[in-house]
Amino acid sequence: MNYKVSKTLKDNKKSLIIIVVLWVILSIVLVAPIGYAIGLANQGSSFDFDIFLENVFTEIVSFTSITRVFDAAYIGYFGKTLLYFTIIYAVFAFIGLFKSRPKHEYTDIEHGSSDWCENGEQYSILSKHKGIILSKHNFLPTDKRGNVNVLVVGRLWLW
Repeated sequence: MNYKVSKTLKDNKKSLIIIVVLWVILSIVLVAPIGYAIGLANQGSSFDFDIFLENVFTEIVSFTSITRVFDAAYIGYFGKTLLYFTIIYAVFAFIGLFKSRPKHEYTDIEHGSSDWCENGEQYSILSKHKGIILSKHNFLPTDKRGNVNVLVVGRLWLW
């Protein structure tokens, strides 16, 4: 199970950076104006949806709410809006990363290669230096006891 988490994080480094940068941009461009508009709409005794709709679109377009949202009257609304946005954004980001996780331990490993073995395990059967060429660093020794039949698929490169 741990290989799934580590492989997901390793494969999605660029995606994680993009996720964080997109969160920062959306927090500045959308969450700040929405938090400011919610603060303006709550100035009366109850929430006025008409005032919210009037102000949210003008604040998104004008980018002036970025500085005004840190005023003492609006910082609470911005904090709550940012918290809700971050929770929803994290859920969607987690779902995206969950869907990109490897299905099993051998995902993206070429079938028939020696990439599945670690620390030279293949050399208990194969030779590193001489014999029938299987790959760049793997040779099937000819002095091995037992079956040494080889099916070679591909072309022979001669330089």
